[in-house]
Amino acid sequence: MQALRTAITNMINISSTDAEQFMAFCYRKSFKKKTLLSDDDKFIDEVYFIEKGIIRVKITDLDGKVHTTHFAIENQFIADYNAFLTRKKSRYQLEALEPTEVIVLPRRAIEWGYQHLQEGEKLGRLIAEYYFIYLDTRVQHLYTLSPLERYELMSEIFPNIHNRVPQHMIASYLGITPIHLSRIKRQAAKS
Repeated sequence: MQALRTAITNMINISSTDAEQFMAFCYRKSFKKKTLLSDDDKFIDEVYFIEKGIIRVKITDLDGKVHTTHFAIENQFIADYNAFLTRKKSRYQLEALEPTEVIVLPRRAIEWGYQHLQEGEKLGRLIAEYYFIYLDTRVQHLYTLSPLERYELMSEIFPNIHNRVPQHMIASYLGITPIHLSRIKRQAAKS
């Protein structure tokens, strides 16, 4: 759990004692490839910190088509934050795309942190702000960047993603077809 402790101490000032008490609420969990960590239409009561692996966030539209909205990799927090914060049912599914190890931060850990950590609310705010900024920037990029620019940016944000994620999921994330992705990859290789 050292990676989680490091992530937290990079965000807030926390004593060793408080860190130990907070971490006592958390636990490790492993998921096999293609396992759903959370499913749509369920209540979300935990946040995940990824130690190893990659998680895909996806949603199914009214026509039954699955869309990839986000990938999360090592040393990142992931959850359906909207469902977690509002205590409403999730609309997203979180899927492990390879064997994945996470540290689970259950709601009781986060609530304990808000009440007992000197900067607990700051920690929650920073995690939520990071996720909001990521998603807001992603929406902006879908409308203001070309598919090639989005492809290049994705490659910077998620190094080595092409060797870890099926191409149709990458195309979905970029908002293009797999055929268009093939053309963009050729174009990117030339430049």
